[in-house]
Amino acid sequence: MEKTKKQEQTSTHKIGIYLWIWGLLFVLSFFSYMVDWYQFQGMLRWSLILVFMFAKAGLIMAFFMHLYWERYALVNVLLWPMTAIACFIFLMVAEFEYTVFTRFFYFVVGG
Repeated sequence: MEKTKKQEQTSTHKIGIYLWIWGLLFVLSFFSYMVDWYQFQGMLRWSLILVFMFAKAGLIMAFFMHLYWERYALVNVLLWPMTAIACFIFLMVAEFEYTVFTRFFYFVVGG
C-alpha cells in the first residue's frame, strides 16, 4: 500500500515561487513602462526595452514552462527549434548565393 502511494505522488512546486516570479514580472513591466514615461530616446531606450523583454521572457520560460526543473522540456523547447532555425538559415544562404549568381550572370552576360 505504501509503495503505491509513493508512485502516485508527483512533484509539485510551492505556490510561493510562482508568486515571487509574478512579482518580478510586474516589477520588470513597471520598469519597461517607465522607459516610455521618462521618454528615453535612442540606443538607451531600445537597450532598456530589450533587456527588460529578455529578462521577462527568461523568467517565463524558466518557471512557467518548467525549464528550470525539467531537462527534457529544456531540450524540446530550445534544441529542436534552434536546429530547425539553423536548417532554415542554411537553406536561405544557399538560395541567396544562387540568386546572386543568376542575377550577376544575367546582368553581366545579358539575357
